[in-house]
Amino acid sequence: MSRSTLPLPALPQLRRTTWALAGAVAAASGATALELRRRLAERPPTRALAPDSDLVRGAAARMTTPLLPDDYLHLLNPLWSARELRGKVVKVVKETDTAATLVIKPGWGWSFDYQAGQYVGIATQLRGHWYWRSYSLTSTPRRDQGHISITVKATPEGFISSHLVSGLEPGTIVRLAAPKGDFILPDPPPAKVLFLTAGSGITPVMGMLRTLQRRKTMPDVMLIHSAHNPEEALFRDELRVLAEKYPTFHLHEQLTEIKGKLELNRLAEVCSDWTERETWACGPSAMLDSAEELWKNKKIPEKLHLERFTVALAGGGGEGGTVTFQTSGKTAEVDGATTLMDAGEGVGVQMPFGCRMGICQSCVVGLKEGSVRDLRSGAEHQAGDRIQTCVSAAAGDCTLEV
Repeated sequence: MSRSTLPLPALPQLRRTTWALAGAVAAASGATALELRRRLAERPPTRALAPDSDLVRGAAARMTTPLLPDDYLHLLNPLWSARELRGKVVKVVKETDTAATLVIKPGWGWSFDYQAGQYVGIATQLRGHWYWRSYSLTSTPRRDQGHISITVKATPEGFISSHLVSGLEPGTIVRLAAPKGDFILPDPPPAKVLFLTAGSGITPVMGMLRTLQRRKTMPDVMLIHSAHNPEEALFRDELRVLAEKYPTFHLHEQLTEIKGKLELNRLAEVCSDWTERETWACGPSAMLDSAEELWKNKKIPEKLHLERFTVALAGGGGEGGTVTFQTSGKTAEVDGATTLMDAGEGVGVQMPFGCRMGICQSCVVGLKEGSVRDLRSGAEHQAGDRIQTCVSAAAGDCTLEV
């Protein structure tokens, strides 16, 4: 997101930010804050209530050269940036032994106009590099609360998720990306809803349920949630409170270590009218694949909305090679199983990203030279193609337009 497209903060905060920035950069350059105030005061009356962001940034950039205004903004407040979205971790709430909720205060430029069910990108610095991941928002989109939350479940193979759950301290500054995703609940919601979740798949649905509760518009909702055991069941106490509070909210908890996995061909035993309900499902790929098949067989695929956290990479790897990132001038030596996105981030390239699973197209870049292989299908792409870096690997030496 460019600096010119970042939304400005509220007027009182903007004024304080402007004068504070003016003082800091003026002191650094030998100018005075009075001069910058004079320039702003000379703007036409119709613009006086909201100082032109380009004027402020332009004047600040000239006075701080060769540094950038961000270098001084960071000294005043680490959440202020004209180039990127930032946030501060204010609380880490342990949910289970392997999961935690991160409560984050977003900085300048963040918009609370997201929708329940969407996900947000978050980057944390580890081992000298910034690593990006995407997680569902579990908070409600309320501007007055000033915070957002994500709930992260650590996985054995995920060193970033493990760090977020067990190694992140309150006060840590993280980078944020604007919320995305179409796994959302309409407003007003359907009269009859089925939520089908398992494991961490409950996280986007929790954001939806909290939003329905806040709006006091809880329709006829059936939640079927699977977890290995009570200790690993996310939001277990909160869901039980909801079930007690709202007669229209029905909870079925499937503890697989005790009851075994829920077979979807027996779904009617748990929810007799499931074919009449608009359904949102999120969980392991096998469960979602079965749901897709079942809803298709019942000729109601339009009633099923899916959110996948992983993508099946069954197309085999590339041959590996040297990946050159043209804009940054950086290179990476990779094997045939490492995605081009991971390769770029590993050497410090700011790769465009979104869902990180080959769906949203946010990571697409041009392939300048060489060839790459799609890890899902095995299809090979040549120079001149547009490729998804999150699901592609090098098939020999290649150059990317990023």
